[in-house]
This record gives sequence, structure tokens and C-alpha cells, in this order.
Amino acid sequence: MKITAVKPYPINVGSGSQLVVKIETDSGVYGWGASGLSGREYAVVGALKHYAPLIIGRDPMQIGAIWQDLYRGQYFEGGRVLTAAISAIDIALHDLKGKVLGVPVYELLGGKQRDFVECFASVRFSTLDVLLNQSEKLVSEGWNMLRLAPAEFEAQKDISRFEPRESIALLANWMIKLREVVGKNITIGLDYHTRLTAAETYSFMNRMPVGTLDFIEEPIRDENPEAYESLRKMIDIPFAIGEEFSSKWQFLPFIERNIAQYARIDVCNVGGITEAMKVASMAEAHYIDLMPHNPLGPVCTAATIHVAAASPNFSWLEEVNTGAHVSTNDPQFYPVQPKLVGPRYPVLDTPGLGVDVDEEFIKEREFIPVEIPRLRRNDGSLTNW
Repeated sequence: MKITAVKPYPINVGSGSQLVVKIETDSGVYGWGASGLSGREYAVVGALKHYAPLIIGRDPMQIGAIWQDLYRGQYFEGGRVLTAAISAIDIALHDLKGKVLGVPVYELLGGKQRDFVECFASVRFSTLDVLLNQSEKLVSEGWNMLRLAPAEFEAQKDISRFEPRESIALLANWMIKLREVVGKNITIGLDYHTRLTAAETYSFMNRMPVGTLDFIEEPIRDENPEAYESLRKMIDIPFAIGEEFSSKWQFLPFIERNIAQYARIDVCNVGGITEAMKVASMAEAHYIDLMPHNPLGPVCTAATIHVAAASPNFSWLEEVNTGAHVSTNDPQFYPVQPKLVGPRYPVLDTPGLGVDVDEEFIKEREFIPVEIPRLRRNDGSLTNW
């Protein structure tokens, strides 16, 4: 059996963009993968055009060897664009191999260690009322972990204005009220989406009583481990870090120095299932739990379910199709996909990933690149969205 084609498809699903990749073989068996570098699909397609000639004609069962060739086979190794492309190929090869062997992908990873994968509910909000109403509704539906995505700036006249000090004063009060409403048994985390400085993060946490939040996710940018290390000494709740990391080497200082308590690994960016399992093992050795990043479509969700099923140190999987989020899993695109049962995904025995894409449907659709919004402070300077 040989690889005959690598077909990338950038697509618009809901209000966002995704990139799915099909790998075909001369036996007729195919696999689907996906890139997690949303907003830069054309760049990843360009990388895939470089990689396709390197793997066409090769045995798709040799996943590890192909990964090494793609990663190390150029002078300039790594980087988010290249590893996003490698991720898509690697995931597709796992899907393909599982189908050939007639087993789910987790069997290729040592077998499943759990019967279902717990998820957290994503709560995006711009007002206190939305925050409380969505959270109460989700808790009533059985969700016991809420990950908050604040967008309080969208409630003002100029939705592109963001002042950190205004934000932390407002959100600290809202977090206190949320804890009072949902009680002590619900896990609450907040993703500040790298909008703060270290000093602002410390100020934010000091405005809330102990026990208000159970973790904070990426309050500052992650390029500098030393900056996070200094913040770790000032903040006494867990950090969730890593959704932008594109290799085990980027995770290494955060794991070895115990800076992160939750590894926000993105299977579709970090280098696919092959690299994700290595990061999971590194994290396990340091008693760090996995909390995978999963904001895109069903191919990424399915791949992450298999990694979670095979990893002992798994906590929660991100689920964005909750609350007011626009659907990323439209069945017109994905006629076969994982299905939530309450707040969890069952671990099924379907061969491969357990997901399929309607290729003819996506071929007919125009792709329009999607840019994230831009936020600016009062003085006009750009800050992170």
C-alpha cells in the first residue's frame, strides 16, 4: 500500500475557518487529518505542497518515520506553520492505519484507559447577566467544569477597545458573583487570552478571595518561560498553558520547571498524535494533567479524544459548542463525527478516528479567510485579542 495523494481543503464552518486534509492510497483506504492553525490556512496549504511529494509513494503505515522525515528533513526545523501541516498529515495517517487494521486509533497508542472523555463547557460572555445565565444553564445540564472566555469589551460602543485595568476590575467582581451563584462544587477557570502583563495578572488575582477561580489560562504571552516562572512565584492557583506550542521542545521548560499545572496541548498544532503522546508522557512524569485545546472541528476533536483515551494524566477536553458559541461541527461538512453525551464524549470502538468529511460538499464551497479581531488600548496601541 502506498500514499497516492495529499489533498488539503480550507473551509468555512460557522463563522470560523478550518483546514482538513485527506490522504489517499492505492488501496482505496483514506485518512482525514486537520490543522489547528486557524486564520493562516493558506500558509499551511503551502507547507503541505512542499510535503506532499516527500510522502507520495511511501508506506502510510510508517507514521513515526514519516514524522521524523517531515520535521527534520529541512534545515529550518519546526515552527507553527510546519508543525500544523505535519499535524494534519500525522492525524490522517493514524486514521488511515486504524482503518487498515480495523481498530480505533487509541489501540495504536496502547489502548484506552477510560470509557469516556470528560469535557469542560466554554462560556463566552460580554455581560454579567450572560455569564450568570449561561453558567447556571450549563450547570443544570450536568456540566461541572466551566472555562470562561471573557469578551466584556464587546458590550461597549467601541468593541475594539480594551483597557487591562478596567477589565481586571470588572471581571474580578463578576468572578466573585459567579462563584456565589454556582457554588463551591463547580470548577471554574478563566482564559484571559494573553491580554495582560504579569503585574496586571497579579493584581487581578489579588482582587478575588481564595477559591474564586480554580485555574487561570494564559494571562500573558508564552514566548518567555522566565516571565511565566516569575509569575508562578506570585500566583497561588494553577496555570493552564500551551495551546500555541508547536513541539515537545516548547513544552519542555514549562513542564520541567513546573510552571504549568495543566498542559493545553493542541493535537492539531503540536505535531499531531505522534508528538502529542510524547508531550503527554513528559507531563505525566511531572504530575501535570492534560487539558487539550480544541476550538475547531470534529477531526481535531476525534484525534484529541483518542489521545485523551490513551493517556493516564488527562483532565478535561475543551468543548466550544456550548452556550452562545457558533457551531464548528456542522453535519453537512462532517456526516460522521463524535457526539457528546451530556458533558462527555464516549470512547467508541470505530476503526480509525471515527470521523468522516463530505468531500464533494466541501469542494463546492468557496473559502474566505477569516481574520481575528484587533484590540487597541485607549492610546491606540495594539494589544492581544
